Amino acid sequence: MPMKLGRFELHEIRDGSFALDGGAMFGVVPKPLWERRLPPDERNRVQLALRCLLIVDGERRVLVDDGIGQVWDGKHRDIYAIDHSAHDLDRGLRRAGLARGDITDVVLTHLHFDHAGGTTRYEGGELVLSFPNATYHLQRRNWRWAHHPSERDAGSFRPENFRLLERSGRLHLLEGQTELYPGIQLFVSEGHTVGLQLVRVTDGDGSLVYCGDLIPTTAHLRTAWAMGYDLYPLTVIEEKKMLLAQAVEDGWFLFFEHDPTVAACMVRDEHGEVVVDRLVEL
Repeated sequence: MPMKLGRFELHEIRDGSFALDGGAMFGVVPKPLWERRLPPDERNRVQLALRCLLIVDGERRVLVDDGIGQVWDGKHRDIYAIDHSAHDLDRGLRRAGLARGDITDVVLTHLHFDHAGGTTRYEGGELVLSFPNATYHLQRRNWRWAHHPSERDAGSFRPENFRLLERSGRLHLLEGQTELYPGIQLFVSEGHTVGLQLVRVTDGDGSLVYCGDLIPTTAHLRTAWAMGYDLYPLTVIEEKKMLLAQAVEDGWFLFFEHDPTVAACMVRDEHGEVVVDRLVEL
């Protein structure tokens, strides 16, 4: 069942799961600590969800991120343990009563392959946009960074995911914080990558925040637990402090893109640490 937030219907849309190295997911956090939360496999990988958010507001249907997609060879499917056996975008949209052509907008938090990999797919042997009627919204600074990344994060970007956007006429590049539509607010985070955008859905009383890679799992609610993938980990820590303080004070719902079991929750302060308070079904 979707979550109702005022006039908005909010649906969890899963694009399967994948796995990343546990050490990379938790940076300098010692393994004996993080493995209690996310047990690794024999290759030291932790299983992660690929969880997108569908926001339905009348005739507007906004998808936040579009997963890892299907444009993968066997070698990389094995490396990342990509698994679509239980979930994929099409099945998730059907459960919500929709198809790809019904999506009016795609908000891409950033262009890493596990967030924008579903932007394109093969159809009749040709690479095409997965959501042909949608406008794709992205921060201009992340668009530029994806085309000229650093040596440290170049492997996180796959041009086949986004090269069709530039000449499609469907790319909307944004400059900083904005209200995309009434009640759908975008704000910028700079710690994980350059120009990452997060989404807040609000009806004026309640709010849900799509945490993206700023807080990828509930384990990362711990302020100092940053990823090895973060370009600026000290910035991540400060950004998390501000977001979590407001989430606790105002009773925001938090939506987790990569947590293997928790889609969304409310949080509370417990002796100086922010912890899960109440789980939310979507």
